[in-house]
Order: sequence, then structure tokens, then C-alpha cells
Amino acid sequence: MRIECFGQTRVQDGRQHTQNQDAFSIGHGPVPWAALCDGAGNAQAVARRALGLLENWFRETTLAQLMRSQTWERCAKTLDSALLGGAESTLVAVAVIGDAMRGVVVGDSRAYCVPLEGATRQLAPDAHKARLGSGAVEPAYFEQRLQPRDTVALLSDGAWGPIGPGGIDRVVRANLMSPLVDLPNALLDEASRRGRADDMTVVILRAVR
Repeated sequence: MRIECFGQTRVQDGRQHTQNQDAFSIGHGPVPWAALCDGAGNAQAVARRALGLLENWFRETTLAQLMRSQTWERCAKTLDSALLGGAESTLVAVAVIGDAMRGVVVGDSRAYCVPLEGATRQLAPDAHKARLGSGAVEPAYFEQRLQPRDTVALLSDGAWGPIGPGGIDRVVRANLMSPLVDLPNALLDEASRRGRADDMTVVILRAVR
């Protein structure tokens, strides 16, 4: 299964671009992966730092390890410890091995799956609100078997909050025939209709035969 992946971010109204507290990263290697972090408070760099640590983790983790829930939960706990004493961050991260997706959520960022047929669903229950760096994370692990044309959306709370799963479903389905690279901006346009009260970030993955 081939995976296409694109992301986009927008800053809160009135902020300079350099103050965006969200960050995302995409890996296009043999194991496609994507991750999104949303820093809290005075956290201009913490999301990027968390993603840098996560990128190293992906390089060092084997395929067999990525298939185990304990690996993802241990990763979240390690990141939590590494960020102790500073600004905190959410995390939502996924990797795809064949047609099997594995992932983890920490804090109030979210992941949704929009299948070609059927209802949109949140891929992990609302996670414990503790963020990376709090020393109290309770990671929410999830698994998903992907079918061709399934769309997976990773969103910070600034993006999913204004539109919810219904809005995500509507925008994804309205853009099924458009290039996938345009979909993150379409979701951000919908989330921005009443202004941007927070930084907002969307990362989209789609399964392609």
C-alpha cells in the first residue's frame, strides 16, 4: 500500500509566523510516518524539539517494534521525560506498515479516519489531557487497518475544535476528486471561517494502491 501525505499550518490571528506553537513532520522512507505537536504556553520551540526527538526514534525503531503497542507507549513516556521542566506539547503520531497503521495520541490533538465508505471516526478516545513534559502522560495507542482511499487526518485542537468530526467528514468528501496536497488547506479554510483563535495544523495521509 502506497501512502500520500501532506501537511499545512496557520498561525493564530495577530501572531507572527515565527511564533507558531504547532509543528509537524512527515517521513517518506520505507515506513511512511507523520506526526504533529502543539506546544502549550510560551512554547515556540517545544513542538519542534519533540518532533526532532521523535524523528530519531523512528530511525532507531524496527518494523517489528512499531507493530507493538508497548513500543508506542514507551516512546511517549520517553518523550515526556525528555521534556520535563520546560514548556509542554501534545503529540499525535502514526506509522504505516503495509496496510497496518499504528499510532499514539498525547494531549488534545486528534486523529480521524475518513473511509471511502462508512462513517468518520476518531482513532483514539479523548486522551488524558496531560502533555509531553508534564511527567504525567497517559498515551492513547490506536491501530487501524487501511483500505484504499481511506483518508487519515491528524489535527491540533485549533483545527479540529471549530469543525469537529462532521466538518472533517464533509470537507474530505467534498475534495475527494481534488489533489490531496490541497486538502490540508481546505480543512484549514473551513476551520478559519470564524477567525483563528489558536494556531491550527492539519496533516493528511491517504492510502493509495
